[in-house]
Amino acid sequence: MSILNTGTKLGVLAVIFLVLALLGYALFGERENVKTSPLVGKEAPEFTLKLFDGKRVSLSELKGKTVLLNFWASWCMPCRQEAPALEQSWLKYKDKNVVFIGVNVWDESSSAASYIERFGGGYPQGIDPEEEIQVDYGIGGVPETYFIGPSGIITDKYDGPLTEEIIDYYVNRAAAPDRETSSMN
Repeated sequence: MSILNTGTKLGVLAVIFLVLALLGYALFGERENVKTSPLVGKEAPEFTLKLFDGKRVSLSELKGKTVLLNFWASWCMPCRQEAPALEQSWLKYKDKNVVFIGVNVWDESSSAASYIERFGGGYPQGIDPEEEIQVDYGIGGVPETYFIGPSGIITDKYDGPLTEEIIDYYVNRAAAPDRETSSMN
């Protein structure tokens, strides 16, 4: 003896499927990775980063250039995913008044050095051992990337793995002279 007839069973299954589909979309659906940050539209916090090659770079030295500031960690799978795009884009932009800087966070320097050797990164990269830079930029995860215009104003922040197309889009937005003062994103 069956309590539910076939039509009711199919209806219950359809409702369960619909609920699972909605839950799946909510958890894994297409997300917008552009996050607003209170820093967007404001002057980028100054920093000095000790690079893995022993040199130092300060943001104030880069005034007049477009800066891509990428926060990453060696254990971060999305960071590994974006590494080839960062390397290819750096090669594309390195002679065009655009500077890429990688800031390693929440990591051991030996793990970070191994990561750079394995995944590339010819652009300046260093570690933030005192966590000052990541605190000033409000980093909540990796990878996170800030785009800074030539006047030192943050034009955009992107959370998640970058692609060459995403880098092109935000670097060009940051480099546009009228963009820095007209949009707060």
